[in-house]
Amino acid sequence: MERPRFRRLVQRALRSLPPEISDRMVNVEIEIRREPSAAELRDAGLPADGDLFGLYVGTPHTERGDYQLALPDRIVIYQGPIERSVHPRDIPREVVATVIHEVGHHFGIDDERLDELGVG
Repeated sequence: MERPRFRRLVQRALRSLPPEISDRMVNVEIEIRREPSAAELRDAGLPADGDLFGLYVGTPHTERGDYQLALPDRIVIYQGPIERSVHPRDIPREVVATVIHEVGHHFGIDDERLDELGVG
């Protein structure tokens, strides 16, 4: 898939978030990258050939105290692993699921709870 189309899918997924969520996403940078680095895979507990669809880097809302003058949190969406792992017609749905999953981490929801909510 062409990079601009993938970027539009991510932007559409972000715009689809309810206002009570999107309005609270302050100081968050969204990145779209082709592939995760070896360090990112390792930090996520995945093997070097593992598939990482997205990554949240920052301090979740639930762990913030005095959160002033902080660098932006980052949500990274990886195009390559998504494209390799799902049928092309399912890419838009997987992008939405990945964005929601990483936004969940931004708000302090762990993987276990995201699985329970069906966004694992």
